[in-house]
Amino acid sequence: MKKLGILFAALAITVFVGCKNEKKDMDNTDGMNDSIQMDSATQQDQPKTVSVTMESKSGSTAQGEAYFSEENGMVTFEAKFSGLKPGTHAIHIHEKADCSAADGTSSGGHWNPTHAKHGKWGDAEGYHKGDIGNFEADSQGIGKVSMQTDEWCIGCGDENKDILGKAIIVHEGKDDFTTQPTGDAGGRISCGGIIK
Repeated sequence: MKKLGILFAALAITVFVGCKNEKKDMDNTDGMNDSIQMDSATQQDQPKTVSVTMESKSGSTAQGEAYFSEENGMVTFEAKFSGLKPGTHAIHIHEKADCSAADGTSSGGHWNPTHAKHGKWGDAEGYHKGDIGNFEADSQGIGKVSMQTDEWCIGCGDENKDILGKAIIVHEGKDDFTTQPTGDAGGRISCGGIIK
């Protein structure tokens, strides 16, 4: 009987120690899950960015750099160009990140996933998602563009918002915001693919 009591006591101690170790292992696992969740949350908070090098097209000297960043659902677009003729130039996002043609036509038409008519950005009567608008080049041929929108995203996969796989095109002339479907902006003088 005494041996049986010792056996039960030993068994109880073994079970107790085993349960305690199992709880410690579970606590350690919980800590790992917390750090994994924190890491993914940290990654989501980091802004997404993409830089675009603009190359000259159609015999022009227009070139530059464009930069997109996305944070908290808002995309900021900034670009600086040189080698432009002084005056007003249109800038649009086009369908394909293909700048292989000498005249930039390999980039397709304006990016217009919602099949709206061409117009000025924000116009109640409609506009393409790629209708950025016009900007001025100074007497030195330098121009800058800057805007923010929640109508674009970088790599989100939403075909109505995702700018990856598209191209930025600078045109020779200004967008009249009326002529369909291009705004009568003239030749494509600079092109850059929006790719990661």
